[in-house]
Amino acid sequence: MSKSYITSVGIATPEIRISQSQVASLMTETLEMEEMESIRLSALYRATGIQHRYTVMEDYSRENGDFEFFPNTAGMEPFPTIGPRMRLYEKFALKLALKAIADCLNPMDIDLKKITHVITVSCTGLYAPGLDIELVEKLKLDPSAQRTCINFMGCYAAFNALKVADWACKANENAKVLIVCVELCSLHFLKNKNPDQMISNALFGDGAAAVLIEGKKQDEGNSLSMESFYCSLALDGKNDMAWHITDHGFEMTLSSYVPELIKGGIKNLTDKLLKNINMELSSIDYFAIHPGGKRILEAIENELGLSKHDNRYAYDVLKHYGNMSSPTVLFVLQSIFKELKEADRGKNILSFAFGPGLTLESMLLKVC
Repeated sequence: MSKSYITSVGIATPEIRISQSQVASLMTETLEMEEMESIRLSALYRATGIQHRYTVMEDYSRENGDFEFFPNTAGMEPFPTIGPRMRLYEKFALKLALKAIADCLNPMDIDLKKITHVITVSCTGLYAPGLDIELVEKLKLDPSAQRTCINFMGCYAAFNALKVADWACKANENAKVLIVCVELCSLHFLKNKNPDQMISNALFGDGAAAVLIEGKKQDEGNSLSMESFYCSLALDGKNDMAWHITDHGFEMTLSSYVPELIKGGIKNLTDKLLKNINMELSSIDYFAIHPGGKRILEAIENELGLSKHDNRYAYDVLKHYGNMSSPTVLFVLQSIFKELKEADRGKNILSFAFGPGLTLESMLLKVC
């Protein structure tokens, strides 16, 4: 059977980097917290394992009274509605996408006119004509390139994009599929003391990733063959991880029960994926796990018997970028991809991502 190959991965972040302590201070002011509430919030932010995140919004690095987007009033009232947030998305999404694509494609000698498919992924903004058409225009791609938009699926959406690319390459060995995941999570800060919302505010940042998938592996450089996918649903957690559009932004529900829900399903997910390809967990050499949060990573380690070292790539991405939704697992994968050497040929990479539903995605890649 024909295969598809990941031949390059690129990443990008906005220029503005913010520390967890900066964001915690902003939240304390905006939510008009009492002293004990502020202490608990600071403890929550320290417990995330995140040092810094990135944002397209300068307001996160400013003090109240010097904002450009949020009102310079007590409690930021009137709080911004969805329209202005979407205009910011349209302003910044293309720029960040192009930066990730440059990181992906610049090391390669590729004729952009030979890109046959463009897949865009996002759950933090929408407009039309959209990012897919703008990329065709800006990159001067063939206007006949097939375009697919994967929207509003959350943190696991990169897996759906990879599956679509896999199908395209298996149907045509000459296919060259460009995937671009762009998320501007920081646009959707909501002024809400709900514990689930406060967890979301503590985790999410902005970022983009691009992947080139081809029907033929390159003669030089690293390639990863996409060997198998397996998806499952933990429907008892349907209301514990959700994503809704409200008048004042997109509202993420991420309850404290999510790590236990993932822990309860991860062993079966792994067993089913590996059974389909007659493989054992002991055959896995690298792990590319979506760092949805520190407790999620720890829950997976406990259930599968992994060490912190096994999961080092995920922790590193979480520490330096936070959770960026769909591009995040690709940041982890790129960290592994960059380190691969000739001696890694034939080694296996197991990858997971999770999102609304509660959806659990898995993928097995082989270094070739």
